[in-house]
Amino acid sequence: MSEEAPKIKLIMELRRRGITDQRVLGAMERVPRELFVPHLFSDQAFDDTALPIDCGQTISQPFVVAYMTQMLAVGDRMKVLEIGTGSGYQTAILAALSRRTYTIERYRPLMIDAERRFKELKISNITTRVGDGLKGWPEQAPFDRIIITAAAEEWPVEICNQLKIGGLMIMPIGKTSTDQKLVRIERTEEDFDVTDLIPVRFVPLVEGVAREN
Repeated sequence: MSEEAPKIKLIMELRRRGITDQRVLGAMERVPRELFVPHLFSDQAFDDTALPIDCGQTISQPFVVAYMTQMLAVGDRMKVLEIGTGSGYQTAILAALSRRTYTIERYRPLMIDAERRFKELKISNITTRVGDGLKGWPEQAPFDRIIITAAAEEWPVEICNQLKIGGLMIMPIGKTSTDQKLVRIERTEEDFDVTDLIPVRFVPLVEGVAREN
């Protein structure tokens, strides 16, 4: 089997499951997921499954990354905020589709590793911050798109208010890991329209910056 075969198989699986946006599929094909998974799991880099990374976090299942990105409908002139950098894989996908992606991570070791990967891949349109994701990035607001890759019990109004009018946000909502669902939130002139999407399972969205040992 060639080195490209597992990636081709994954892209075909994503198409079968309803990922039709060619820009999203192209980004998934170009970004080398094997650079974002721990060496121990490198043989599973193109399996359609979530994998553990450092600090008790995970790199999301490729289908979930593709689905969230497709539902976010990122244009190439858009400014995007990501809360929960993790390995940086979703960040790299967003950067391939947007004008600039801002990303916040509460674990400094994860951000250091993600920044190293961005540098290795020569991705220059990502701005990073170690900080409290629940506060968003108000000095860079408003954003065209926001994606949150950890689950909250309810959608955070402070972050929603950093969307442009007409902007979209995708995030998981749920009190426990077994009752989470993705929601898409659109900011309108008067309010926010919330649409339920698919069931998911994410790590919880935690307030504050992680303490360093």
